[in-house]
Amino acid sequence: MSIDAAAFKTGMRHLAASVTLITTRHRELRGGLTATAVCSVSADPPQLLVCVNKSASAHDPIGEAGFFCVNVLAPGHRKIAERFAGMDGVEGDERFTDMGEWSSLSTGAPVLKGCPVSFDCRLVTRVPAGTHTIYIGEIVDLTLDPEAHALLYCDGNFVHSELLKKALQAA
Repeated sequence: MSIDAAAFKTGMRHLAASVTLITTRHRELRGGLTATAVCSVSADPPQLLVCVNKSASAHDPIGEAGFFCVNVLAPGHRKIAERFAGMDGVEGDERFTDMGEWSSLSTGAPVLKGCPVSFDCRLVTRVPAGTHTIYIGEIVDLTLDPEAHALLYCDGNFVHSELLKKALQAA
């Protein structure tokens, strides 16, 4: 017996996570979505997984391209997180217009400048799981910005990780 979806979503709001932007490029069109369902899988070989709703506009392009980039967002990327979460109605390649500075690494997936880390991944496995597909990618390249801090999401709010550090120091 399973719980209902509303109870599940309410409970999951208490699971704090880094806000990421999953991006890909299929043919000449870029795609992406905001996600918190990202997890390390293995250090040898280096792999991570992302869970993408099958109804997301970037779902099929990730599978068709065979690669993706996990951009861990910084607090200054909040508007980008909102756009890629579909909060302003913009879809597909248009989500990249007038938002952030973009480059690419080994796979050609879009990499957002100013992220604490961006993991460039080659898709190695996909697993259907209810409304989502779990995409497992082998990390083939990455870029780090040691000065950047992660943007977190918890209880329906965006939280700056640097504020958490200050709160812990004050305790």
